[in-house]
Amino acid sequence: METYGKILLIAMPAFLLLVLGEKLYGVLKGKDTVRNLDMVSSLSSGVTNVTKDVLGLSIAIISYEWLMGKLAVVHVQNTLLTYIIAFMALDFAGYWVHRIAHEYNFFWNNHIIHHSSEEFNLACALRQSISSIVKIFAIFLLPAAVLGVPAPVIAVVAPLHLFAQFWYHTQHIDRMGLLEKIIVTPSHHRVHHAINPEYLDKNYSQIFIFWDKLFGTFQEELKEVPPVYGITRPVQTWNPIKINFQHLWLLFKDAWRAESIKDKFRIWLMPTGWRPADVAAKFPVYKINDVYHFEKYDTKASAALHAWVWVQLTMVLLFISFLFGTIKTINDLNSTYIFWYGGFVFIMVYALTDLMDRNRSAIAVETIKCLMGFYFLLNQNDWFGISLYGSWIPYAIGTYLLISLIVTGWFVIKHAREDDVRFLQTI
Repeated sequence: METYGKILLIAMPAFLLLVLGEKLYGVLKGKDTVRNLDMVSSLSSGVTNVTKDVLGLSIAIISYEWLMGKLAVVHVQNTLLTYIIAFMALDFAGYWVHRIAHEYNFFWNNHIIHHSSEEFNLACALRQSISSIVKIFAIFLLPAAVLGVPAPVIAVVAPLHLFAQFWYHTQHIDRMGLLEKIIVTPSHHRVHHAINPEYLDKNYSQIFIFWDKLFGTFQEELKEVPPVYGITRPVQTWNPIKINFQHLWLLFKDAWRAESIKDKFRIWLMPTGWRPADVAAKFPVYKINDVYHFEKYDTKASAALHAWVWVQLTMVLLFISFLFGTIKTINDLNSTYIFWYGGFVFIMVYALTDLMDRNRSAIAVETIKCLMGFYFLLNQNDWFGISLYGSWIPYAIGTYLLISLIVTGWFVIKHAREDDVRFLQTI
């Protein structure tokens, strides 16, 4: 927990700089692939994911340690070869976990967030799940367990394997020659993120592309078929918390509404997108039929809102950096504090992205955030020990909370008036 938080303190600014660098590069080259609100949504999603991971909010039904203890035939030593074996085992497991997430209704909910952006850029790589609470896929690490690869080696290699999947989420790198035959390249992954019929459910590999070629899921990027990104049932929101549970909520509703008992049970493990015929007829869901002619999700945003969104995102990053940097100190103050702090971060993200969606409920969520923040300040006469770094900082946090509430309220009122005028003009 603490170690991962320290790693993220280095990784987060690096990822942010790369995301902003891609934006600048695209603008200078006349091929901007990064929309501001979409980028903020992606970064916000990354914040929720790492917060959940650092706080350890997941349960492993089958742990790798247990698997290794039961199945290890030999026990390899901690050598360079051990780390290579671990990396390959993780990549093999990653292929199958990824494929299952795409091909079955229930598991798609854990992955939908990653494909929810209708752009393809470095920022969308940060769209990672918070809904995968129960983890059952250690079984795919069977080869490593049989070889007795130590659990600490897996723990070291796993984040490196994850971070190595960041760079190829870009449209600015074309084909890469010989490397196309060995590793996953931007070209391969553009295919994976595309919703063109030719590209759906292809290229599941994470580092080495030969898994797709071995198991029959490889598709080359075609010059005559430019990739179109997103998902065929678009999420139509910037809010990553809503996106994380949107598909699951639809499955629950469909299971409840289905007349057939069989359909109520089988819907969960049917191919992704399958719905009972009676439910689909009574309760249709918008789906993109022509990928070349649909309107990307967007919301009307003034220059002031764009600026305010970045102020709020900066505050989110500052709050989360303090948590990751002092997680042990906060935990020593009170073992429940880190979870309350994590909840506060989630509410911050929800309030910010709800405002980006122009929802009037944003003011209610913002009010909850601020009341929660003021409660922490008054109850602790501090902010989780931050006064050690300056006695003025808790007062600055209180000032921020008050300004945030006022500005958010102003935007909600402004948007409501604009929407009412627009509605009257359509009558």
